[in-house]
Amino acid sequence: MYRQRSSGWMKHWDFILLDLIALQLGFVIAYCVRHGVSSPYVQNAYLTISLVLLSADLVILFFTESLSGILYRGYWKEIENCIQSAVLITLVTTLYLFSVKAGEEYSRLVCYMTCGFYLVLNYIFRISWKHVIKKRGVSRPGTVMLVAGERDCVASILENLDQNRFGLSQIIGVVLLDAIPEGEKNIGKYPIVADIETMEDFVCRNWVDELLIAKRDTTWIPELRGMVDRIAASGVAVHSVLDFEEDDAGLERIVERVGSYPVLTSVIKSATFRQAFLKRALDIVGGFVGSVVALLVLLVVGPIIYVQSPGPILFQQKRVGRNGKQFTMYKIRSMVLDADAQKQQLMKQNRVSDGMMFKLDFDPRIIGAKQFPDGTIKKGIGNFIRDWSIDEFPQFWNVLKGDMSLVGTRPPTLDEWNKYELHHRARMAFRPGITGMWQVSGRSKITDFEEVVRLDMKYITNWTIGLDFRILLQTIYVVLRKKGAM
Repeated sequence: MYRQRSSGWMKHWDFILLDLIALQLGFVIAYCVRHGVSSPYVQNAYLTISLVLLSADLVILFFTESLSGILYRGYWKEIENCIQSAVLITLVTTLYLFSVKAGEEYSRLVCYMTCGFYLVLNYIFRISWKHVIKKRGVSRPGTVMLVAGERDCVASILENLDQNRFGLSQIIGVVLLDAIPEGEKNIGKYPIVADIETMEDFVCRNWVDELLIAKRDTTWIPELRGMVDRIAASGVAVHSVLDFEEDDAGLERIVERVGSYPVLTSVIKSATFRQAFLKRALDIVGGFVGSVVALLVLLVVGPIIYVQSPGPILFQQKRVGRNGKQFTMYKIRSMVLDADAQKQQLMKQNRVSDGMMFKLDFDPRIIGAKQFPDGTIKKGIGNFIRDWSIDEFPQFWNVLKGDMSLVGTRPPTLDEWNKYELHHRARMAFRPGITGMWQVSGRSKITDFEEVVRLDMKYITNWTIGLDFRILLQTIYVVLRKKGAM
């Protein structure tokens, strides 16, 4: 059987069509609300915008892969996905209007209302169509599958297939690769149609598009291997189940090649080319803009730092990045020159008891900071730099270089890394970031390193481009709120 591989978005052409219809309906409704009941397509400006909306929607569907896994998503995940699509389309449309200077010809209110109506309609259409698919039957029409396996595992395989029927072929029967118990004619609701000796003949004489081999023992006997190869050569698509074990660690399983060998790879999180491209593109844009801002900030705070604490304005420190790779991280210096030497003397005051991170209630190493005998603390330029996270700006250069990302996990120092246990190392499976999930969850209050690891792993296992955008917005909010409370 010839099988063409298609990308995740193209195999859901029905949802693509519904998405485009929802967008255009939202556009028409928004126009009618703003200008009265009439067609927006008779005006050149609005006709152009409708085409921009369609193009933007297709591009966003392609690059964000928002339809990937749509048949298995719950209600809340679908809302989140629809919000992401609506916001991105609005941003693209706004950018277009700004670029061509057509804002005066097109009502901004129509743009924003289109976003709202599209969000509601798109969500309703997606949920409703999924219900229709379930009601009408979820097997892929026109194709049939034969399941072959050993008695002790084929029942669980069939049960799993019944629970995940979206897009599968119709199962016509079961082939038992071991002895068929006397008098047994079915496995659940599926008939036993052949055994290992008659399987080849059954496939030859009957309509079979796909054969699924569910065999726990990977050391196949030569007769079976030869038979499977002959069946595949006859034009039937043959699938082999590679892993029967329950995944208690929440890992993803990916089929890859190492050399000429097909392998099953277990990873914390996988990313498609488009996802990786979008994240890196976001890092490059953000890194470039942030680096320019960092230069401007240095021109302002640099002289003040030098006057109060003569020495280099930038602080360089070896940090551990993705999968243990070391790199040099840059920060605006907010501490005295011998801060690292003083750290050992202050270790007893560390609020993190296990030493996996270093946090003090009052850090005397900060430039300009003083603590009076009565306990009163006078803040200096170093505190200002840290409170507003100004010291982090040079890290945009690290982002631009590829050492770091805008959003990720904070890179540990070398001494912290040396204390890591194996499960701690998992937080460095992603490229480290300037900000991350645990920073926006109360970065100055969390002193339990295991909680930090938990939040970092939550970020890694649930990562999407949309999640990165939310964390970036939350970071700005957290910094401003913290400053407002001071």
